[in-house]
Amino acid sequence: MKTIKLGSTALEVPVVAVGCMRINSLDKAGAERFVQTALEQGANFFDHADIYGGGNCEEIFADAIHMNDSVRENIILQSKCGIRQGMFDFSKEHILASTDAILKRLNTDYLDILLLHRPDALVEPDEVAEAFDRLESSGKVRHFGVSNQNPMQIELLKKSVKQPIVANQLQLSITNANMISNGINVNMENSSAINRDGSILDYCRLNDITVQPWSPFQYGFFEGVFLGSDKFPELNKAIDEIAGKYDVSNTTIAIAWILRHPAKMQPVIGSMNIERLKDCVKAAEITLTREEWYTIYRAAGNILP
Repeated sequence: MKTIKLGSTALEVPVVAVGCMRINSLDKAGAERFVQTALEQGANFFDHADIYGGGNCEEIFADAIHMNDSVRENIILQSKCGIRQGMFDFSKEHILASTDAILKRLNTDYLDILLLHRPDALVEPDEVAEAFDRLESSGKVRHFGVSNQNPMQIELLKKSVKQPIVANQLQLSITNANMISNGINVNMENSSAINRDGSILDYCRLNDITVQPWSPFQYGFFEGVFLGSDKFPELNKAIDEIAGKYDVSNTTIAIAWILRHPAKMQPVIGSMNIERLKDCVKAAEITLTREEWYTIYRAAGNILP
């Protein structure tokens, strides 16, 4: 598996991250097979969150991978905290308590990366800084990041937080590409020119923050998968033709499209299907041409000014 450096760290991570949000849909044997297949494919970066399955997904994962010290040395664990029932919570007490609960469920002494999950309107950067300092000094968390935050929200955190922000999970797919299209349509009077995120993609590139695209196959907000959908005939035709050229699946090309971007993103895949997992990993071996990348971009309905 091809690797990249995570943010400004020296940590080498696979270019494809394995999302574990749906691992609770598998039985015990199925979860074991899935995790083992991921490891065999070189996909040893596993993304979690304390809200996935109400925490049960982390427990299932730890059991499936048969967590112990030797296993832990060969995997990279990331989890997220900050979402509570009906609210977001970046208070020091919640971050610390959530992290302890995450570590217990994952049966590990430390996380490689902890992300703050969704922006909290009531965030106190000094409290976040205190929590991060305590987690780092205790060895419970080695690196820190955020999810779904814009540049000014990150800058606000950095006012107090001394640790580098190494990752930002953001929604991105071929059909949800405003992060890219608003940069292409600068100064144009069309909807694609609307800057909805404060130029977060450029900001992350400038500040060595790894963008981790989530829902790389979804359109809308969990409205469905665009691959094979009759809502996107031109897009699927373009993807299928390019997939045929490389003798791979349409899944592989959809991930390869994200990996072709020079930001060196790390898409988080959420499928629990072993064959789809393998198809996603194959994307690391393919570099789309500029023409192929733009053909797919336009076929999704994205415009060039």
